[in-house]
Amino acid sequence: MTNAETIAKLNEALEKLIVAYEQLQNSYDQLQDEHNTLEDENEKLNSENNKLKDKISALEAETRNLEDNLNNLQDSSEKDSSNINSMLSKIEGLLSKKAHPEKHKYEYDETSKARETIQEVIVDKKKEEETEEKEDKKDSTFSTTSSSSSEKIDLNRMASLLNGFNN
Repeated sequence: MTNAETIAKLNEALEKLIVAYEQLQNSYDQLQDEHNTLEDENEKLNSENNKLKDKISALEAETRNLEDNLNNLQDSSEKDSSNINSMLSKIEGLLSKKAHPEKHKYEYDETSKARETIQEVIVDKKKEEETEEKEDKKDSTFSTTSSSSSEKIDLNRMASLLNGFNN
């Protein structure tokens, strides 16, 4: 083999190496672009995941708050019911002490009517509280001022009923 033949073969091999290197470089560039795209998508997904975690935490806190408010409302309702029953017992005691033999039946009828009226007020109050509870769950907010004002209204209604029996 002559020097010219050797040089020609070396040139041919060098050209093949250059073509192969260019192909490898193009493949590498494509892979690098694909890698960068996947990295960007991964960052977006991580960001969305963190946002969802924050929303879940906020919803859990709001749920705990609503449960606490519901428990407080139930406790308040139980106390109110107990107080009303206590008042009814006292009213009945007072009415029975004031009863005269000839007026006994009349006062008993009035006491029964008073009890029925007060029980209706209690039922109305419980319905209002249930309605408020449902609205609070829908709105995801709880207004303590509205429940306290409705309690004042109910207590005022009770006081006026009681005043009616004292006359």
